[in-house]
Amino acid sequence: MAKYKDSLEYHASGRKGKIEVIPTKPCRTAADLSLAYSPGVAEPCLAIEKNPEDAYKYTAKGNLVAVVSNGTAVLGLGNLGALAGKPVMEGKGILFKRFADIDVFDIELDTEDPDEIIKACQLLEPTFGGINLEDIKAPECFYIEETLKKTMNIPVFHDDQHGTAIISSAALINALHLVGKKMEDIRIVVNGAGASANSCAKLAIALGVKPNNMIMCDSKGVIYKGRTEGMNPYKELFAADTPFRTLEEAAAGADVLFGLSVKGAFTPEMVRSMAPNPIIFAMANPDPEITPEEAFAVRSDVIMATGRSDYPNQVNNVLGFPFIFRGALDVRATGINEEMKLAAVHALARLAREEVPDSVCKAYGNKKFSFGPDYIIPKPFDPRVLLHVAPAIAQAAMDSGVARQPIEDMAKYVEQLESSQGKSKEIMRMIINKAKSDPKKVVFPEGENEKILRAAQVLVEEGIANPILVGDKKKITQTLADLKLELDVPIVDPADSELTDGYAQELYALRQRKGLTLSEATRIMRRKSRVHFGCMMVRKGDADALLGGIDTHYPETIRPALQVIGKQEGLSSVHGLYMMVSKKGVHFLADTTVCIDPTPEELAETAILAAEKARMLDVEPRVAMLSFSNFGSVDHPQTKKVKRAAEIVKERAPELAVDGEMQSDTAVVQELLQGFTFSKLDAPANTLIFPDLNSGNICYKLLHHVGEAEAIGPILMGMDKPVHVLQRGDDVDDIVNMAAIAVVDAQNGNE
Repeated sequence: MAKYKDSLEYHASGRKGKIEVIPTKPCRTAADLSLAYSPGVAEPCLAIEKNPEDAYKYTAKGNLVAVVSNGTAVLGLGNLGALAGKPVMEGKGILFKRFADIDVFDIELDTEDPDEIIKACQLLEPTFGGINLEDIKAPECFYIEETLKKTMNIPVFHDDQHGTAIISSAALINALHLVGKKMEDIRIVVNGAGASANSCAKLAIALGVKPNNMIMCDSKGVIYKGRTEGMNPYKELFAADTPFRTLEEAAAGADVLFGLSVKGAFTPEMVRSMAPNPIIFAMANPDPEITPEEAFAVRSDVIMATGRSDYPNQVNNVLGFPFIFRGALDVRATGINEEMKLAAVHALARLAREEVPDSVCKAYGNKKFSFGPDYIIPKPFDPRVLLHVAPAIAQAAMDSGVARQPIEDMAKYVEQLESSQGKSKEIMRMIINKAKSDPKKVVFPEGENEKILRAAQVLVEEGIANPILVGDKKKITQTLADLKLELDVPIVDPADSELTDGYAQELYALRQRKGLTLSEATRIMRRKSRVHFGCMMVRKGDADALLGGIDTHYPETIRPALQVIGKQEGLSSVHGLYMMVSKKGVHFLADTTVCIDPTPEELAETAILAAEKARMLDVEPRVAMLSFSNFGSVDHPQTKKVKRAAEIVKERAPELAVDGEMQSDTAVVQELLQGFTFSKLDAPANTLIFPDLNSGNICYKLLHHVGEAEAIGPILMGMDKPVHVLQRGDDVDDIVNMAAIAVVDAQNGNE
């Protein structure tokens, strides 16, 4: 009962329902209003009248889908009617937006006449870029979709049919791969003869299942040639020439059992009678035809999938429809054809065989996933699904001749999709592309760490960097084997490396007047500190940058780096920066990690270094020296410190757009900044320099956790050669991103 109460509270709390309309253009002034509506709106109207394709340029049509239903087959609840089905349609809208950034209007039609539904959709074609039919009962749903596909020039897709078919077909490909069976050799039984069962059967045949090896059953038993009871033209397509009359008879010796029917339809005896290594997809919702516990109690060689999230291998339509429509809309496809559905199937199947990123594991309670009987289809919260399925759909649409606006550069399209998942993805893709233009050698002192090894694999495959792993060679080799990674990169073991003695001599020369003996230097290099060893590789030119800290605290990486590499000549300290990415843009925050109570000179250094980093990442810096005072409004030693720092920056970097001391809102709000006509900043600041570590560290963490800005960093500034520090909770993507920053840093140092 608790979960049902939670659901009602979820829908009723705050703003009612689950969706709202958000404007994409400003409407704050009279000028804005005159453009958004009369008289300015007349211009796009006239343009569209002359060229209807301009509707995609001047309106939301190209990213707008109608979810259309009459509520006659709502979930597993039956005919609830149009109004009672509305929560499902709103939910569909959330999924479209969350997973593929597609806007949706849900349209509930109070009619059971299929011709009225057809007419309504046809009349709505000018409004929408596509139509998703939902929760319309069979057989009417077949007639409605077939008619609309013939008469409309936008994609029409009945997800109840095709979504389940696409996801389950991808799972079937991988399940057969695991058990060593071929599609053309298997015998498959489909229990259920509704919309999804019909589509599952068709798609399985398209993938290679022989029609005479397929038997479909409904509530009256096997659908066989000559049967008259409860038949219709859609069932007739799958009428088999078979002596079987019951589901129990058909299941005996079958390789695959597809359930699209009701709870309890499959019995333990059926499971026991199936062929070796049977595949059972029990997809009835909310309760499957047989539970995994019941099936495994009979035999252990079963591969199971269900429609439920609390069991492995959930056949969830959200893996399909958002990304299918995304690809179809982006090429302005006139329809969604069989070629596009098959492309989605194969894209999902391939993705499930790839390594699963940490971000996906985190979304599921840090549970590890790898291709096998309990993981044959990707997880819904895997961000890679968009990047695999949408391009596959777009390519298939182009190849099959239904794309009106072909994509010329598919790699660029994938990057655009990635940027739609968040501004930080767009920024990081730009940085990664810079890194790929001239990859550098990045040394990882924690080379035995599993995340480091997985990140190194990505860095090599994408050509971002040339990793060097420091650590016990046997342990690294064994871990690579355990992870099933094939990684051909240098592995340096300080215990027996020919570099170690020379590095010890160099460290001794650097630190002999600071209490370090040669024997202790040798011990540090050979056994005690792989960070010292890695830093020495950078110092001696055997590596271009160091990235470490995944297993240690922040100072344990910085301290060896300062001892071995040192800070840039003329600097009083090193400094730390975070790049914060939000919907409002990119901001560089410093110092957020190193200098606790900087002097005016150190603050000035921070500002200049932060500006250099911004330029390195192709952002023109506008620097604000932050305080609780606006240009002398408060006379206090702390405000005077910031004022003096601003003066020093202007003296040392006169070309830099910098001002202060100023309050943080003055720095980032144009209207407030304009009140200070003397300021050197003519636009809001994007590089914010904090008066001390307290304020900087607190601010970036609040922006990240409360303001939902994405944090990229920490980026260490002021080292003589590139050194960057990981955080202990970083995942593989974070490591790859920081390695790309390290490479760009090294590129910049070589210029």
